[in-house]
Amino acid sequence: MNQHVPVITIDGPSASGKGTVAQRVAAVLGFHYLDSGALYRLTALAAQYRRVNWKDEPFVAEIAAGIDVIFEGERVLLAGNDVSLAIRSEEMGVGASTVAALPAVRVALLERQRAFAQKPGLLADGRDMGSVVFPQAPLKIFLTATAAVRAERRYKQLIARGEPADLAAITAELEARDERDRVRAVAPLQQLPDALLLETSNLTIEQAVAQVLAWWQARMPK
Repeated sequence: MNQHVPVITIDGPSASGKGTVAQRVAAVLGFHYLDSGALYRLTALAAQYRRVNWKDEPFVAEIAAGIDVIFEGERVLLAGNDVSLAIRSEEMGVGASTVAALPAVRVALLERQRAFAQKPGLLADGRDMGSVVFPQAPLKIFLTATAAVRAERRYKQLIARGEPADLAAITAELEARDERDRVRAVAPLQQLPDALLLETSNLTIEQAVAQVLAWWQARMPK
């Protein structure tokens, strides 16, 4: 990791809004953006394409190490194919959580994630950006919301895309994923002692973005 590149990390549970907040903050600051969750979703999707079981650690790690991915704004290309929608399915959310629990997969993706730290700066969101990938980041944020609020947000997203959605099922899956992410042996989801808590249950996106920018301005040298 380039120690001279400023990095802001935003970690938090699924559907907390961290990706939207991170993208908007990055746009305001002119920073690069890393959606680390997309890398795990891509790994799960690539494994599915090759009919590899998500729990087959050696094979999934091999796939993660050689994944051919290009981020073009909001488009994500896997081996040249646009998979932007495919990786956002509920199934790939489960797949991402499953492969992310495999130590060899996390090792395979670690340096690839750190390579995103380029000038003028990086905004990275995920589960372990502040704890493992960018431990020296000058600003670490733990962004969360209640399970009920997050489920409602995910429900509305799916309905807006014209996909079938069941609020009770979404809530149950989010809670199950939260538990998987919290108890996994490697890089569990946690709020670090040096991370600022941003609870967004009662905040708009604009308010959350404004708070992150205010924290960043406070950390900048005067």
